[in-house]
Amino acid sequence: MPMGLSEPDLKRIEEIVAVRRKVKRGTPLFRNGDKFSSLYAIRTGFFKTCIATEDGRDQVTGFQMAGEVIGLDGIVSDHHTCDAIALEDAEVCVMPFDKIEMLSREVNALQHHVHKIMSREIVREHGVMLLLGSMRAEERLAAFLLNLVQRLHARGFSQSELVLRMTREEIGSYLGLKLETVSRTFSKFVEEGIVEVKQRHVRILNPEGLKMIVNPQTCSA
Repeated sequence: MPMGLSEPDLKRIEEIVAVRRKVKRGTPLFRNGDKFSSLYAIRTGFFKTCIATEDGRDQVTGFQMAGEVIGLDGIVSDHHTCDAIALEDAEVCVMPFDKIEMLSREVNALQHHVHKIMSREIVREHGVMLLLGSMRAEERLAAFLLNLVQRLHARGFSQSELVLRMTREEIGSYLGLKLETVSRTFSKFVEEGIVEVKQRHVRILNPEGLKMIVNPQTCSA
C-alpha cells in the first residue's frame, strides 16, 4: 500500500483487494495466453514465472515472494505472456486492473505506487539480462543468493539464512546454467566457507565473500 493515504482513500483501495485466492503448490495462478484482468499481490508463499521454449522446456523467468506483485506481464497485450506457478501453498490478493486504473486517476499516491512497482520490475529484468550476458557461473549464483536474501530481509526475514523454495534445476533455468553447474558451484561455495547448505536450507557465512565474487572492484576499493 502507498504511504500517507487518507482514511477514505485507504478504504477504497482495501475494497479493491478484498478478494483473496488460495493457490496450491504446483498449480498455476495464471497461464501463458490467459486473458489479463488482474494484478496479484502475494500475501503468502512463493511463485515462479516461466515460459515454454520451442523444444518444450520450461524457461524460468523469475521468482516472486510474499509482498511482491505478479501479473504485470499481461498489461501490454491484455493476455498473460508466461505461466505463474506456486512453488508452495500460497495466497494472493486479487486486484482487478480496471478498478486500479480508475482509482489511480483519482488517487495520485496510488498511481505513483503502481508506476514504482512497474519500474522495479523493469530494473529487475535489466539486472537479469546483465547477469546472463556477462557473468560467470560463480558470479551468477552469488548475485542470485544476495538478491534473494536482500528481498527476504526487506520483508523481515533473516539477513543470513534462507530456505530455497525452488529446485536446483529451476535456479539453473533462471540463471542460464546446467543443473550440474549449479550443484558444483554450491559445493565450491561450501568448500570456501562462504555458505552452509543443508538440502534447501542455505546459511550465508560470509556475505562479503559473496559480494566479492559479484563485484571484486567495489569490495577491494
